[in-house]
Amino acid sequence: MNQQDKNSVLIVDDEKLNIIALTHILHKEYSVHAVIDSREAVEVAEEDMPDVILLDVLMPEMDGYAVIAALKKSEKARDIPVIFITGLDSIDSEEKGLALGAADYITRPFSPAIVKLRIRNQIKILNQFRIIERISMFDQLTNLPNRRSFEGRLHAEWGRALREQAPISIFMIDVDKFKNYNDVHGHQQGDVALQSVSEIFCQTLKRPGDFVARWGGEEFIALLANTNLVGALEVAERVRRSVECMEIPGPCSLTTKITVSIGVNTRTQGDSGTFDTLIAGADAALYDAKRKGRNRVCYFKKNPKN
Repeated sequence: MNQQDKNSVLIVDDEKLNIIALTHILHKEYSVHAVIDSREAVEVAEEDMPDVILLDVLMPEMDGYAVIAALKKSEKARDIPVIFITGLDSIDSEEKGLALGAADYITRPFSPAIVKLRIRNQIKILNQFRIIERISMFDQLTNLPNRRSFEGRLHAEWGRALREQAPISIFMIDVDKFKNYNDVHGHQQGDVALQSVSEIFCQTLKRPGDFVARWGGEEFIALLANTNLVGALEVAERVRRSVECMEIPGPCSLTTKITVSIGVNTRTQGDSGTFDTLIAGADAALYDAKRKGRNRVCYFKKNPKN
């Protein structure tokens, strides 16, 4: 197994012999890192984001209870499962650790089989959670990110745009007369149409700063980081034209056609408002595109009287 494909374990222990013993037990199956100074544990965990942390209870300066309390306050590291390493054989100490959020305990002297099983159990739970988390962030029909996923990405890109004073653009995309398409061709073919336009979006919006998601029903939304209005309009027109030219496969080798309307809004340096107003502006531009006959791109005019 490639080192990069392995799950990772961070050992926090001031005893070098313990680190050597645990590394020997785990190194074939996991990528193992260690910290001797418990005061550095949170910083290293936030930087490396290991899958599991093995944390010694008894350490100078800052004991394991203080470390796990600090980890649980960390926005980045709070969800990393922590397994306490201890020579203490006390129900009270175990109860205290579990109350602070420890996932499990490993007692010394180490049993290699028990160490592996306890870590393997936590990794299994973690990987199952990641699968569920991924499913919850994607639309099952189109395999595009869903609305929840988009909102998380927008929060991050909005903050970056504010810090760097960079432009950011939004598309609201609506499949034209989709209800009529469903009525004529059936809902199953309607699903094929949505999948087909989604493929066009992925093929066209493929720069590192591009992010497209299904907003709901036949409506999609796209984020273009570090993109001004001129650039956004060029990309939007390319998307519109690609969909218009696309042939959607159907039964008996028949094909159908469909179009989209796109509303564009851009935040530039000095603009006020929030990401909600950015989306609202793109939505207003989309309404304008549909009002003017559909199958077109319109942008939000911030000063329509000028």
